Amino acid sequence: MTYLLLPEIPVEVPPEGLSIGQASAATGVSIEALRYYERVGLLLDATPRDPGGRRRYRMADLAWIAGLVMLRETGMSIADMTVIADLSRREGTEAERLEFFERHRQRVLQQMERTRHHLLAIDKKIASYRAAANGETNEDD
Repeated sequence: MTYLLLPEIPVEVPPEGLSIGQASAATGVSIEALRYYERVGLLLDATPRDPGGRRRYRMADLAWIAGLVMLRETGMSIADMTVIADLSRREGTEAERLEFFERHRQRVLQQMERTRHHLLAIDKKIASYRAAANGETNEDD
């Protein structure tokens, strides 16, 4: 597999890995979401199990999960995250991954521009209400 840029997780992972509860605490992803991520194929590898069948998460697993969180926070859909997970499991897909992330970057930039526009409208409302609260008249409200 090629080098992936993933967020760092500030937690010590013992050789036997972390339990699902500990992984949840370390990544901020609920236990149910971790199970869901595994079920729908978002994780790079099958989560290792201890002799009792309980999931054990390694540092690489936690870093990948943190990357998924970052992608979700940028508005990437679960379906798109599944595509990138699948591409990331296969050698020689760097060009496809590049194209995929370039398209996602464009969507993020468009969303940021919409958000900036909405923030300006909110700022105008705040200014209007501030003026009204101070007894000033404002013709923009």
